[in-house]
Amino acid sequence: MNVIADVVSWLTDPAQWSGPDGIPVRTLQHLWYSLLATAIAAAVALPIGIFIGHTGRGALFAVNLTNLGRAIPSLGIIILMFTLVGFGLVPVLVALIALAVPPIVTNSYIGIRSVDRDVREAAEGMGMRGRQVLWQVELPVAMPLIMAGVRTSTVQVVATATLAAFVGLGGLGRYLIDGLSQRDLPQVVGGAILVAVLSLLTELALGRVQTLVVPRGLGQRGADAAVRAKVEKAA
Repeated sequence: MNVIADVVSWLTDPAQWSGPDGIPVRTLQHLWYSLLATAIAAAVALPIGIFIGHTGRGALFAVNLTNLGRAIPSLGIIILMFTLVGFGLVPVLVALIALAVPPIVTNSYIGIRSVDRDVREAAEGMGMRGRQVLWQVELPVAMPLIMAGVRTSTVQVVATATLAAFVGLGGLGRYLIDGLSQRDLPQVVGGAILVAVLSLLTELALGRVQTLVVPRGLGQRGADAAVRAKVEKAA
């Protein structure tokens, strides 16, 4: 009970909500690292996933290569990049991008490939070719799965961006690293709560964005396609 009271006291202390080390500043820093990494990952992963989904070329190689980001620990990537370039934003971005790319590539690939063949043939029968089929048929139908991939990646990055503190950056991870070094348990627990709350808010916000940009019928179709893909993969 004393720990809970100490954490509540730490979170409600006005000193924690002001100054360059305050919670608002640390939260903005955390969001900056997360959104920058996710934006770069999306710029890289979406074209790859959409291309291999549309053409079917290089699917096995691309998906397996991007999944290396799942196998290599993010902290290991940060330490490796730190030894190469030193302190700064680069090690963190490389690790977070490696974490964010696989779900976006996989979901965009599956989303495009799961478009019914009859729908493609109907579009081609109407005179559409190549890019027209992609932009006017495949992408709108695949949007639920594509958005789900972006959503998953963003939440994972927000939860993992605490590692930025290991290389001297800010963000909410500072409360964890500094709290551990100072043996300040309320600060550690309070920082963990803030990261969890920020991750949850990110999930809710992106879920709302997804419902706004994806029609309800397509959203259900995307969920059904995701279930089918998992069943086929398990088989």
